[in-house]
Amino acid sequence: MNNSYALLAIALSAIVTYGLRALPFAIFRDGKMSPVLSRLAMVLPAAIMAVLVVYGLKDTISSDWTVWIATIAGCGSVMALHAWKHNTILSVFAGTAVYIALLYLL
Repeated sequence: MNNSYALLAIALSAIVTYGLRALPFAIFRDGKMSPVLSRLAMVLPAAIMAVLVVYGLKDTISSDWTVWIATIAGCGSVMALHAWKHNTILSVFAGTAVYIALLYLL
C-alpha cells in the first residue's frame, strides 16, 4: 500500500464520517419530528435494553448452577436498586459487583 492510497482512504473515511454526523442536523433543521420518529424515540430505548438483556443472558442457559445463581442475583440487584434509587450507573455497577463477587465466592 502506498502513501497516496492510505491518504485517500483516510480522506474518504473522514468525509463519510462527517456526512453521517451532519445528516441528522440537515434533515431536522426546523426542529420538527415526524410521527414515526416520535414513536421510535418513545419505544426504542426499551427495545434496545431488551435486546441487551437477551444478548447478555444467552450463554447462561448452558452454564452450571453457580453461574445461574450469580446471574439471577446480579439481575435482581440491578432491578431492585434501580427501582429504589432510579440511578442507572449505580444500578449497573452494583449489579456487576454482585455478579462478579458471587462468581468468585461460589
